[in-house]
Amino acid sequence: MILPPQSADVSRAPLEHRWSPDHLRLHRLLLQQPQLLPAQASLLLAVSGGQDSMALLGLLLGLRRLHGWRLLLWHGDHGWRPEAAQQAAELAAWCQQQGLSLQTDRCAPSPGDVEGGTDSRGHRSETAARQWRYSCLEQQALAQGCSHVMTGHTASDRAETLLLHLARGSDRRGLASLRGQRPLGSQGLQVCRPLLGFGRDDTSRICAQLGMPVWLDRSNDDPRFSRNRIRHEVLPVLEALHPGAARRLSGTAERLQQSLEAEHEWQRLALHWLSDGDNGLDRRRLMGLQPANQATALVRWLQQRGVTTLNARQITALLARLQPTQPPGQSDLAGGWRLRWDRSRLELIAR
Repeated sequence: MILPPQSADVSRAPLEHRWSPDHLRLHRLLLQQPQLLPAQASLLLAVSGGQDSMALLGLLLGLRRLHGWRLLLWHGDHGWRPEAAQQAAELAAWCQQQGLSLQTDRCAPSPGDVEGGTDSRGHRSETAARQWRYSCLEQQALAQGCSHVMTGHTASDRAETLLLHLARGSDRRGLASLRGQRPLGSQGLQVCRPLLGFGRDDTSRICAQLGMPVWLDRSNDDPRFSRNRIRHEVLPVLEALHPGAARRLSGTAERLQQSLEAEHEWQRLALHWLSDGDNGLDRRRLMGLQPANQATALVRWLQQRGVTTLNARQITALLARLQPTQPPGQSDLAGGWRLRWDRSRLELIAR
């Protein structure tokens, strides 16, 4: 356990009664976006013991009395590091001292896992570990009656994610990932990331000012993880060239997400206009759109009806057959569906 050097303004008061400009900053965000962490809600916070999740915990404890939350904590031990079990025990002991409820789960490594990776870059273990964490969080939230699951992701994390997805050639949805809020599972749970407006430098300062303990994870320095190389080799160069780069990259991801949400809303309105009122699609109106919008509208309409496996080549071929100069026809689609059209409308029927 590492106790950050305490700044001169650290109070001896319990964490619940401390206040700082960072508390005010998060408080104002939650007032502007009440759906993020609703008042009186039961919240489950994923606590790794690192500076980001501990900073978020410190802020939430200070804000809890204002928002009336019921706050529970969860810690996941992936079993990758020899010291992980000891750190989990120390975290549990600290939480007990603070009167906080902490649930700990341990995941046994899969055969071949070697401290963070089954391939040279750790991709498989990173993905499996993330899936395991969210599965545990979902189960724990449902068991404890929590409506919102929180993680300590920051603007720095979102900048790293954007760069990774950009290098992989992701589309806009990929570049806009790590949203501030998203569904978890199918029973109404929400994953919330209240610190996306804060950077890793902020969370370090918050931990120091509040005297929060921090447990270091040496796997965060392992170059086998792609994210670690972005964090330690790429972002420092960008920050040196353009100070504040990580925050601006995070802001770009946020604007992309907002753009996608606005686009989806317009798509819903467009599909309503394209509908013929009898579960079909108006062919003439559809083909009167720009080609890119034709494809988007057709894909969205099919997805709403359970057809999700069409690729770009198949969509292009379908649109060619739907041009006004082409005769009525039909096409068999995956999943036992058939798309049939006449001169004026499209309909989807079961084969």
